[in-house]
Amino acid sequence: MTPLPTPTPQPTETPTPLAISPLAPSAAIYGYKIINTYPHDRNAFTQGLIFQDGIFYEGTGLRGRSTLRKVELESGQILQIGALPDQLFGEGVTVFEDKIFQLTWQSNIGFVYDKNSFELLRTFNYPTEGWGITHDGKQLIMSDGTPTLHFWDPETLEEIGHIQVYDDDGPVTRLNELEYIHGEIYANVWQTDRIARIDPQTGQVTGWINLQGLLSQEDRSQPVDVLNGIAYDAENDRLFVTGKLWPKLFEIELIPLE
Repeated sequence: MTPLPTPTPQPTETPTPLAISPLAPSAAIYGYKIINTYPHDRNAFTQGLIFQDGIFYEGTGLRGRSTLRKVELESGQILQIGALPDQLFGEGVTVFEDKIFQLTWQSNIGFVYDKNSFELLRTFNYPTEGWGITHDGKQLIMSDGTPTLHFWDPETLEEIGHIQVYDDDGPVTRLNELEYIHGEIYANVWQTDRIARIDPQTGQVTGWINLQGLLSQEDRSQPVDVLNGIAYDAENDRLFVTGKLWPKLFEIELIPLE
């Protein structure tokens, strides 16, 4: 993989906005408290975010600008970077054992890299779009923009199961970036300021995190895109979130509201 020059923001396609049903009464509702704020590359179209060994692994998107990178928390400095082929639109990433898995959007191809060197170890194919990916320590969990979450064997990369995600109002669609935290799947819901907390056994949404107002109007004075990017520091119990082209990354604490 070769380094990618610092890009400039480009127009992106804007699909039809998602109509959001009212919050399901049976789901817990959470607000947030900002604990710390860190710099984030405002040219990074964040599609996947992982915190491990004191650093972030971040996957970014857009054709001609898609990357895999290691990023320092405190400074936002890019420590290591590699570029995807220009025709590919990078999507979610996860770190499983000593490997990084990275999806692409509509090309039906994924990549497996060595975690330390970013050496490409293999490619693989899947029949759906690729959106987000995480794991529960045993299997990979992948979203494709629908209410379905797919479970893959991390060795064969074959599907071994799936669930349908729902709340009291029905299926929850446009599930995007994923993170597995304390036995639940956290999922950004594309084009919203909400994160769903999902039971991986049943697909039921057990909680909604409302992050409205997280990025200030001042920080929105330059082009930004949607909330996307969830990372968890298991060692220190820290939750991080950011967005596509956002200049900041936030450590937040969840505040129960109901």
